[in-house]
Amino acid sequence: QQPPSPNSCLNPIAEAPEKSQILIAAMSQAADATAAAGAAADDSQALPPSLNPGPPPITKVIVHPLVLLSVVDHYNRLEKVSVGHRRCIGVLLGSRQGDVLDISNSFAIPFEEDPRDRSVWFLDHDYLETMFGMFKKVNAKERIVGWYHSGPRLCQNDIGINELIGKFCVSGSPVLVIVSIKETEGLPTEAYTAIEEVHDDGRPPSKTWNHLASEIGAEEAEEVGVEHLLRDIKDSTVGTLSQRIGSQRSGLRGFHAQLKEINAYLEDVISGRLPINHQIAYRLQDTVNLLPDISLPEFVRALYMQTNDQALVIYLSSMLRSILALDDLIDNKLQNRETEKEETDQLQAARAKAAAAAASAAAAPDGKKPAEDQPPSSDKPDSGEKKR
Repeated sequence: QQPPSPNSCLNPIAEAPEKSQILIAAMSQAADATAAAGAAADDSQALPPSLNPGPPPITKVIVHPLVLLSVVDHYNRLEKVSVGHRRCIGVLLGSRQGDVLDISNSFAIPFEEDPRDRSVWFLDHDYLETMFGMFKKVNAKERIVGWYHSGPRLCQNDIGINELIGKFCVSGSPVLVIVSIKETEGLPTEAYTAIEEVHDDGRPPSKTWNHLASEIGAEEAEEVGVEHLLRDIKDSTVGTLSQRIGSQRSGLRGFHAQLKEINAYLEDVISGRLPINHQIAYRLQDTVNLLPDISLPEFVRALYMQTNDQALVIYLSSMLRSILALDDLIDNKLQNRETEKEETDQLQAARAKAAAAAASAAAAPDGKKPAEDQPPSSDKPDSGEKKR
């Protein structure tokens, strides 16, 4: 064995030039990747907020029954202490899942406004911060997502109130939900979000309201609670069939009211009283396209079959009900006949007993009562009587 050369001790890479080149190339690639990642991060931070992709816009709002009950309670308490019609305003709490906003809780806030001048109003935002801090301790997942008022329609100062609520909303633009306190045909909620409207005549953009789809949703525990509350409201004497028919009637009335509103809008557009809105026209066209073609023979045959099946079920149920009614009638007739026979037998027995009693009374001498009618005599004779 030869001793290692001094060059190999000072520079071990010299003995493996291929490995050293591979190592140098890998280190240079890692340095380039790190530099590119840093540059990308700097570019993303340097982008203005308008170019950063934000959360998707909200397309649907789900309101829980607890929120509706809280709003109604707030309105009733406010109506007892106030004079005249006043709006009740509160904050909505919930979470956001994509383009769906889930509103699960709410609380009321003090609010005052001048009925003669809607631009004069007061909202206690200190109370809002205090209440939200307490709610956050109970459920940290619930955030301020919007606000509500009792309506019944949008007001002039709603934009200003929405901007104030937006300072406390961290999930984007706040949502306004108008809760109808009075009984309505359709859903009692209407949801809106504020958007900027750009004018074609050069005026500065202004805020306006965009309508959102809303629905009533509940979890299992809330459904159980609502059922317990409705037990005191619903009439227990009314069956489930009547309740279902009543629900269908209310739904059809609401649908008819919406069709009348669409018809009135189209007539106003045709007459020139309103400008045409292409988005509304596209939506109406999509709705009309979803309707089935009733002129197709297949559709007519399927409709006839479904109608005949339903009519057959109704016919069989009517026949079954008639048969059961006749059976009950026959049973009642037999039971009444047996009851009349028993009453007749008892009456005849009573008459026979009375006749026998009258005959025994007539056969007794000197009009004495028969032995069975005389009162029983005592064993000891009277003191005035002589023993025989």
